Amino acid sequence: MLRDLARGASSFIATSFWPQSKPEGRPCPGSGSGRNESRNSRAEDLAGKGDALFARSQARGEFAAAFTLIELLVVVAIIALLAGLLLPALMSARAKAQALFCLNNTKQLNVAWLIYSDDHNGHLPYNLGGTTGSRRIAADTNLNWVANIMTWGLDSDNTNPATITQASLGAYMNNALKCYRCPADRVLSSKQSGAGWNTRLRSYSMNAMVGDAGEASSTGVNQNNPDYVQFFTITAVPQPATIFIFLDEHPDSIDDGYFLNQANYQGDWGQVLQEWTDLPASYHNRGASFSFADGHSELHHWVCGSTVWPPEPDVLTLPMDVPANETADFNWVIARTSVQP
Repeated sequence: MLRDLARGASSFIATSFWPQSKPEGRPCPGSGSGRNESRNSRAEDLAGKGDALFARSQARGEFAAAFTLIELLVVVAIIALLAGLLLPALMSARAKAQALFCLNNTKQLNVAWLIYSDDHNGHLPYNLGGTTGSRRIAADTNLNWVANIMTWGLDSDNTNPATITQASLGAYMNNALKCYRCPADRVLSSKQSGAGWNTRLRSYSMNAMVGDAGEASSTGVNQNNPDYVQFFTITAVPQPATIFIFLDEHPDSIDDGYFLNQANYQGDWGQVLQEWTDLPASYHNRGASFSFADGHSELHHWVCGSTVWPPEPDVLTLPMDVPANETADFNWVIARTSVQP
């Protein structure tokens, strides 16, 4: 069959594209028979060359059979093996990139926080806290650095950009909404996913001990954490490199923008206990991003299993006691929250 195809192709090329010159020694230019004989002769020559080419190719094995089923399976297995080796590396690279973006977000928020302070004679942005309820949740108002409360329902605060852009820090962030959400935070409730949402607006909160907390700090002392200093101005922060400002908060903990933890509290029997009122996130290899009053940001990894919870809706019951043998993470946060008078 291949021979017939080669011969047919040669004949077609010869009859269609070969120059139709006059045969030498033929004095009659108008004679069609001489021209046809010459054309047929050349076609036969090309067909013969095609046969010879096919024979040489077949001898060299150029027309060998296609892949067998076994060979195809081997190729598929190799591809699967390579994918298994590469995917973990790609996932690790993606996680590192998300952590870097998260660090940059906290740094950008921190820059806006510092510029706000410069524009307001050293006074820090409002960071309003509530005074009632176990979580001390603040009312949302544009006076605050953000004016939204994250929930697992379909409340507009979760998605309305105006709750960020029209709040007091929004203009200093140039209304950059993406800087308010960690790229690893895509956690939604089933109700929110069912409504077609992609993400909520915010992943970050501010240290409750920096800024004016409103009614909670109206006496100059934060009644939610009275044993520690409330910083109202940038110059009041004694060691800026050791006091954190922003962090990414666990998605089931975040509500208002006020990240509160009390150093010690009295138990029912008078004993001194520790508890997480708000819990940090652990999106980045068991770690969270923190920015500090001096402008730097860092990624801190948790060492206690009780600090790390899956980023899912309704997994936490807050406030949550800190186990007596797992206080290292809590103490690390408290040491960078404020100072004692």
